Amino acid sequence: MKKILTIALMASALSVSAQSLPYVYSQQNTGAKYKAPQKLAISELPRVENLPDPFRFQNGKRSTKFKDWEHHRNDIIKYIEYYEIGEMAPFDKLTATLTDPPAPDPNARPRGFGFGAPAAPAPGSKYLTVAITVGNETLEIHADVTYPKEGKAPYPALIGISNCLPVNLFTDRGCALINFHFNDVCAHQQNRGNEPINKIYPELKGNGAYAFWTWAVSRLIDGLQQLGDENSKIDTRHLAISGCSWAGKASLFAGAFDERICLVIPQESGGGGVAAWRVSETLGNVERTYNTDPHWFLESMLTNFAKKDVAKMPADHHELAALVCPRALLFVGNTDYEWLADGSAYVSMQAVKEVYRTFGIEDRCAFSIDGGHGHCQLPKSEYKYVEAYIDRFLLDKHDVNTDFHEAPKFVDDNYRRWIEWWSL
Repeated sequence: MKKILTIALMASALSVSAQSLPYVYSQQNTGAKYKAPQKLAISELPRVENLPDPFRFQNGKRSTKFKDWEHHRNDIIKYIEYYEIGEMAPFDKLTATLTDPPAPDPNARPRGFGFGAPAAPAPGSKYLTVAITVGNETLEIHADVTYPKEGKAPYPALIGISNCLPVNLFTDRGCALINFHFNDVCAHQQNRGNEPINKIYPELKGNGAYAFWTWAVSRLIDGLQQLGDENSKIDTRHLAISGCSWAGKASLFAGAFDERICLVIPQESGGGGVAAWRVSETLGNVERTYNTDPHWFLESMLTNFAKKDVAKMPADHHELAALVCPRALLFVGNTDYEWLADGSAYVSMQAVKEVYRTFGIEDRCAFSIDGGHGHCQLPKSEYKYVEAYIDRFLLDKHDVNTDFHEAPKFVDDNYRRWIEWWSL
């Protein structure tokens, strides 16, 4: 197996130079030009007991050429929309403004909640408003933009969805913070059909929250691009995104789907995040397709792919995480919480690293999965990993070592059995 993967890597190296692969893109989905794969009925979906091959097209043909990766990406995105979170609809008009923060409105929805949710705008911050119009209806979404005391505009920035990473790791390096008001779009425990986003998309009442939040993060980036770096003081070529737990899932979906985000850092994302559903099904008391929160996904996912039928899921979450490739991906886990299924996340991230290895860019993908700390509380021993990824991918310090994979609890696990069929 090792020989097969080595040969694949050598063949890839002949066709594309790793150094030439983009670190970020200027558009949301470079593969949108490709025809979407056929949406099969659940009864027609083939069973794949191991992890699906991210390099295999729906017709069974396989390509590891980088020029075909955007096509693979578009297919994987569509599978996840079709069967997991719901499809995203177009809009007619978008306008963005950047103002001083408004006075608190006691009648407004909370700006966010849970781990890392900002209590109030920081002094000197700005208020980003993006208005999206569909037909005669308009939805406004917002974010607080806080500029660093160090650095020079336009600033690299972290988009936070209830971010729990220590913000000084970013601000001390001259990065701005963009705190997304996710409740403007959809509540954590959505009331289907009665969320703000249903004002413009009443037909999407069946969508999972992760479809809505993913869509919204992309609209915030649209707004920043419309304003321009000079007006927003944000460098839209150097955007990161992070969140923890349920928001770790949200940050992964948003960062995977939108190629304008150059660095994705999901933290302790659990089942439905980095962890592969198929692998989680073999573990103990962990988050699985049928016992996850139904508000976050298509309700049909919980029944269509329950238990042994998870093998019919067309795209698993090693492929969701691989959508970030060739951009930078750093996953941080926590083995002290069984529910997070980090044994599954380990297998998934090893599979993701094979995708990066195929293109000769393994040093753009890393993970640290260990315990000894509270949920969503990054220990100081792991600061160095986040710092390395900020320095290299947000600050362009390319002499920084970013090729690491730490998971002492799972080092003896045979992850290759899940992916050894890919090259057959």
